[in-house]
Amino acid sequence: MDSDRGARTALIVGAGVAGLAAAIALAREGWRVEIAEIGPPDATSGWGLCLTGPSLRALDALGLADACLAEGYGMSTITHVDVHGEPASMIRLPHLIGARRPAMAGIARPALHRILYAEAERWDVAVRHGVTAAAVDQDGELVRVRLSDGTVRTVALLVGADGIRSSTRGLLRLASSRAFHGQMVWRALVPRPRWATGIHQFAGKTGTAGLVPVSDKQAYVFLTENGVGRDVLPDSELAPRLRHLLEPFPGRAAEILPLISAPAAVVRRPVLTDFVDGAWNRGGAVVIGDAAHAPAPQMASGAALAIEDGLVLARELARHDSVDVDAGLQAFVRRRRQRCRTLVETSVTIVALERARRHHETYPLVDSCHRLMAEPV
Repeated sequence: MDSDRGARTALIVGAGVAGLAAAIALAREGWRVEIAEIGPPDATSGWGLCLTGPSLRALDALGLADACLAEGYGMSTITHVDVHGEPASMIRLPHLIGARRPAMAGIARPALHRILYAEAERWDVAVRHGVTAAAVDQDGELVRVRLSDGTVRTVALLVGADGIRSSTRGLLRLASSRAFHGQMVWRALVPRPRWATGIHQFAGKTGTAGLVPVSDKQAYVFLTENGVGRDVLPDSELAPRLRHLLEPFPGRAAEILPLISAPAAVVRRPVLTDFVDGAWNRGGAVVIGDAAHAPAPQMASGAALAIEDGLVLARELARHDSVDVDAGLQAFVRRRRQRCRTLVETSVTIVALERARRHHETYPLVDSCHRLMAEPV
């Protein structure tokens, strides 16, 4: 790639949802794209995620919505259940890709990764594993990137899509505000109960739990544990501890308990948020996805923002004829900043309300934020 001296060439750091979506969108616009991913092939974190309406809309623009719906589980409702086990509200989400297709979908992370990876390969995106960016310098209008294996790339565009702990963000000297909110989020892969045809979220006296179908046969349980530090538990303790945390939840939440068995099917992570308040770009380099704006998982919209980022980035660069990359990046940030800030700030508010056990106040917030996200990007 270095021999091209940057002409419509892009290096993306990170092969997660944001990086792969950006790679596909840029390649469709004629860019020659390479991804540097520090992890091994097929390394995905967590068990499942929710592709909300904005996620499906952006995936549809990339020609991938139907593939994701075929692999996942289509849904249109979120049912909130109160501390007594009674339904408190039902949110019916707008159908953004047509009335005949679901409003959202649960999907296993490995399945989404396979779909994105295969599409990137179809567009001749080169993915190098085991490497990441080690140094970044502006070289006139181009960006010179030294990779961790010592090789050098000189490209027109560098995209940092390496997550909330982004090293690319640090290399670009972009300040962020990462915060831990006193919650740990649990997820466990379980057989899907027949009644789970949409998302169910259960309010508890000490936390929040829920169930998201990801296929006809599987779902994932999520639970937020309040008032804890960022400790690490042995794998052998994960399943019993999650069952213990779920025991106080009444109603159908109790039916989930016997489904949690294998320790390997349970993960526990800190609830972190981040937002880059200042510039997201330096010259021909930019950060996207969780590297720029990481919401708490309560809004289930991190994937939506990440996929939208890739699509809007490619569109803004195309609108500026890919000649003035810096102008294209500034236009991208202007389009994305407020939308992403609103989602991150709303997710933080929801975390605080959950910790205060004011669950009923979160329901209208979730509804209004989903409707805001349904607006065109």
